[in-house]
Amino acid sequence: MKRIVVIGGAESGSGAAVLARKQGFDVFLTDNAPIPQRYRKLLEDNMIVFEEGQHSLELILNADEVIKSPGVPDKAPLIQTIKAKGIPVVSEIEFAGRYTKAKMICITGSNGKTTTTLLIYHILKNGGLNVGLAGNIGQSFALQVAQQDYDYYVIELSSFQLDYMFKFKADVAVMLNITPDHLDRYHYNLQEYVDSKFRIIQNQTEQDAFIYWNDDPIIQREIKKRTIRAKTYPFSLKKDAGIKAFIEDKILVINTPDQQFEIEQEALALRGTHNLYNTMASAISANIAHIRKEEIRTALSNFKGVEHRLEKVAGVAGVEYINDSKATNVNSCWYALESVNTPVVLIMGGTDKGNDYGEIEALVRQKVKAIVCLGVDNTKLHDFFRDKVDEIRDARSMKEAVDLASSLATKGDTVLLSPCCASFDLFENYEDRGRQFKNCVRNL
Repeated sequence: MKRIVVIGGAESGSGAAVLARKQGFDVFLTDNAPIPQRYRKLLEDNMIVFEEGQHSLELILNADEVIKSPGVPDKAPLIQTIKAKGIPVVSEIEFAGRYTKAKMICITGSNGKTTTTLLIYHILKNGGLNVGLAGNIGQSFALQVAQQDYDYYVIELSSFQLDYMFKFKADVAVMLNITPDHLDRYHYNLQEYVDSKFRIIQNQTEQDAFIYWNDDPIIQREIKKRTIRAKTYPFSLKKDAGIKAFIEDKILVINTPDQQFEIEQEALALRGTHNLYNTMASAISANIAHIRKEEIRTALSNFKGVEHRLEKVAGVAGVEYINDSKATNVNSCWYALESVNTPVVLIMGGTDKGNDYGEIEALVRQKVKAIVCLGVDNTKLHDFFRDKVDEIRDARSMKEAVDLASSLATKGDTVLLSPCCASFDLFENYEDRGRQFKNCVRNL
């Protein structure tokens, strides 16, 4: 009997273990940290052997295949030991993809993945398709494959998941943009990160679709270097030859071989330039899935935005508070600042991932009156921004950050949480960071 070892006991790992068990494999799950109770119960209910708080090499190195959760880095000694033994390591997505015949619509990019994934899912579901939502959001892909029978999956894919995908094929691949992110996981080498993102089109054939932002210089450069077998569906703000979605006279135009339709920008639920790109990619995907244009138009108009992404929290004493905790890189913060038209008190900081803050310098000089640095080590932020804003303050907790920002803001200002950084120095994750922000704002 083939032995499967799963590393990581949270959403991705526990789902993979359940699916492996269902397929008749000898399954062992290991996690160096305590496993949350709901996942412990899932493992116990499915009679899966597991350990927590340690990694027992004698129970791991006899695996025929290892499924690695995306949060476990390549450089982890355990992963290096497994690879040295010649044991194949795959992602949950790669493993689960073997056991479903559903169509795969997969989304990657440095920014906008979650919004686009949820919007595509919303359109397809409202269009009557039998569709699951998976990847970086929602229930694990593997668990859904084990327990459900969907015709389509809409899957958000990070570079960490793509790194361990080999034979998996996206029927529709969406690439939103590529900006420097997670470079700490890629030896601070942008090309390694780019190569990881482009794994989304590996294994595609002439029957598949590749949707991408035509204005992104990195994507443009890489396309010229690569053989693209899938049908291409570029989108852009400007109408041009071959462009399948564009803006003309404040109207979003979708022009694909499948169908053409238009919708006024004012009718779109999502606002801001960055969301135009997300909307165009989503509309093209829905076209390819043969959703009727009336249903696409309705879904684009009634979609509710994503928690922690430019989420308006409250107005307090004439100051608007916006939660953009999901902005874990500099480019996301750029879009957030670009969307705000009032003076800004910016809360930023956390675990720096090799950030280049030069990308937001002009917007900071133009719009930001003060910065509150929320992190364990704020030296890099002080060094870069000290002569670019009037005031920089430090905070070691969300309450302190919100209190400081409130004292620095005046009527008509916006307090914007858009950290540019990962959250792991002070928070469990970006969701925890965003929820703490909202709670603190509501208690002002």
